[in-house]
Amino acid sequence: MITKEHLELLAKNFRNINEVTSEIINLESILSLPKGTEHFISDIHGEYEAFDHVLRNGSGVIKEKLKDVFDSRLTTKELNLLSTIIYYPDEKLQLLKKEYSEDDYKEFQKILILRLLEITQIAGRKYTRSKVRKILPKEFAYIIEELIYKMDETKDKENYYNRILQCILELNRGDKFIIELCYAIQRLIVNHLHIVGDIYDRGPYPDKIMDRLIDYHSVDIQWGNHDMLWIGASCGDLICIANVLRICARYDNLDIIEDRYGISLRGLLNLSDTYYSNDECSEFLPKISKSNKNKYNDKEVLQIARMHKAISIIQFKLESLAVKRRPEFNLSSRLLLDKIDFEKQTVRVGNKEYKMTSCNFPTIDKKNIYKLNNDEIKLIEKLRDLFISSEKLHKHIEFMMSKGAMYKCHNGNLLLHGCMPVTSKGDFQTFTYKNKKYSGKEMLDFFDNKVRKAFYSKEKQGDDIFFYLWQGEYSPLFGKKDMTTFERYFIADKESHTEEKNPYYKLRECAEFSKKLLLEFDLTEDGHIINGHTPVKSSKGEDPIKADGRTIVIDGGMSRAYHNTTGHGGYTLTYNSFGLQIMKHDIFVSKETAIKDETDIVSTKRVVDKILNRKTIKDTDIGKELLIQIKHLKLLLENYQTGKIIEQF
Repeated sequence: MITKEHLELLAKNFRNINEVTSEIINLESILSLPKGTEHFISDIHGEYEAFDHVLRNGSGVIKEKLKDVFDSRLTTKELNLLSTIIYYPDEKLQLLKKEYSEDDYKEFQKILILRLLEITQIAGRKYTRSKVRKILPKEFAYIIEELIYKMDETKDKENYYNRILQCILELNRGDKFIIELCYAIQRLIVNHLHIVGDIYDRGPYPDKIMDRLIDYHSVDIQWGNHDMLWIGASCGDLICIANVLRICARYDNLDIIEDRYGISLRGLLNLSDTYYSNDECSEFLPKISKSNKNKYNDKEVLQIARMHKAISIIQFKLESLAVKRRPEFNLSSRLLLDKIDFEKQTVRVGNKEYKMTSCNFPTIDKKNIYKLNNDEIKLIEKLRDLFISSEKLHKHIEFMMSKGAMYKCHNGNLLLHGCMPVTSKGDFQTFTYKNKKYSGKEMLDFFDNKVRKAFYSKEKQGDDIFFYLWQGEYSPLFGKKDMTTFERYFIADKESHTEEKNPYYKLRECAEFSKKLLLEFDLTEDGHIINGHTPVKSSKGEDPIKADGRTIVIDGGMSRAYHNTTGHGGYTLTYNSFGLQIMKHDIFVSKETAIKDETDIVSTKRVVDKILNRKTIKDTDIGKELLIQIKHLKLLLENYQTGKIIEQF
């Protein structure tokens, strides 16, 4: 129930009947506009160029719009050229300039501008003029508005409009005008972007992705397990710092830490030289990408391997402290250093003894297995200071915190990176923390709250929650019983590498379970669960659309590390006023190839859920907010009309 005090505050913005009625008319009309296009991307894993391309082409939405607009007027070759210019206007125009004479290029510019204006006009139809004006580049906003809203209405101003175009070209502003139009089209085509987790790790450019997202017009993020490591590391969590460095070393990405986040690794290099100079570290050789094969000599690769091993052993020691501090985490099975028989060079995992690939641990005190030596303590404490003080890292993680969450309910859909931990019968698993039990939505809200408290507090203490979210059995970001990191490094027998998935991953194939989960988050059974985290192995017949369309998995493997497993370049999802469509992408070769050959990477498109009645703003979450605003404005109007609140002029 709205109070009179609330209405009086509202009256300060809408001072009289005229202002109130004008706003009601405005909001009511907005409700009838078509719903904007949502774009869903997951598990980017540092692959900036592939991500950037998908962002620029709107997962094929721009190409589809061009086909709708120009239909039979343009050939396939002309459509490919036009779409490439919209994706990469700066670079493509520079190439095209070399192919034309000066006069021919100006004629090409004129034709191109007219086509781009036509697309801009049609793409802007689902928005108010006010919103379109905000999207258009300030330098050309007035000119573009004149052209897109008036050019097809009358011939009386035909000379006026032609003169505008001529002036743009005569003043050598053609390229600038085209470039700004292209970026405006990209923004108009996609209204909002959802990142369903895992921006970081494996790939080389997570920092570029974060910079791109910071500049993006409308975005939210659902945290992934790899993102949680970086959030924890930025807070100074030692286990997270060790894991971040280990993964960067494993995928040959230590330059992310040192060159781009300004965190010196000299201490780690020195420690690895001191203790592992005579160690081949064969288990820790980095996964060198094809593009980097000629970057290093054998000595440099060995150096990375030594750093990799040094930080891994530190990680195992640090994890033991958390396991002992938090017995309720039930992670004692991860304590394997003390299960090593150094004479036999074996390790006991569960009830079985395995031969180790090597058993050289110069930093381990066999009388106190998990104790960090003085050099390790100095190193990890120095690294903590460096991570906390990295301005660029703090900027990126602060953005991730402000735009991110453990999950998101949006327009009837549940966006969740990993899973909802459940039993084999589909009951929500219970997580106990300090003698209090959490399950279902309440569990995710608890984790979300703990992460925020850690990040925004002065002490930055996460009470080991970052560690649990990374590899705990009931972590909604991990979704497995054990993380077999040690086994994968030191045991050749792949039986020991098995990581048992939570029953959620089988149950999400079932429509009834998916509906149950939607209801847990106060959504209707008609909604969808949108997951990332687990790559869809389409080459082995796996379908990303599950549970009769109620659950959709869009981690198709944008990361190069998954291409051999998945056989493609990833899945993305779009949701417009007509329904949901999932796109399967070919493996992205390079930005240069896309620009030069005018190629795209959307290979197949499938309709997930076609809506019979086109959705409008009224059917969205924003629409619900607008309806509440309209209700309050109508009450204010009634108070003005009855004299309970006096109008101001």
